[in-house]
Amino acid sequence: MFLASTKTWYLERVVYLVAGLFSLVGVSLGTLISPWWYLLNLLVGVNLVVFSTIGFCPMAILLKKLGFQPKVVD
Repeated sequence: MFLASTKTWYLERVVYLVAGLFSLVGVSLGTLISPWWYLLNLLVGVNLVVFSTIGFCPMAILLKKLGFQPKVVD
C-alpha cells in the first residue's frame, strides 16, 4: 500500500485537493441547480488526463505562483 506524506502541503498534493473539491462542487451544483454544472467535472477530468500524459497543468502553474513548492524537483 502506498501512503503519501501528509506532513506538508506540497504542490502535487494541493493539485489533487483542488481537483477533488472542484469535482465535488460540480456534482453538487449539477444535482441541486443545473445539469450544466456537470461540465465542471468534465473539465477536471480532462485536466487530470492532460497532466498525466503530457505534464501540463494550469492549476499547478497558478499554485506555484502562489508559493507552493513541488515535492519532486526536476
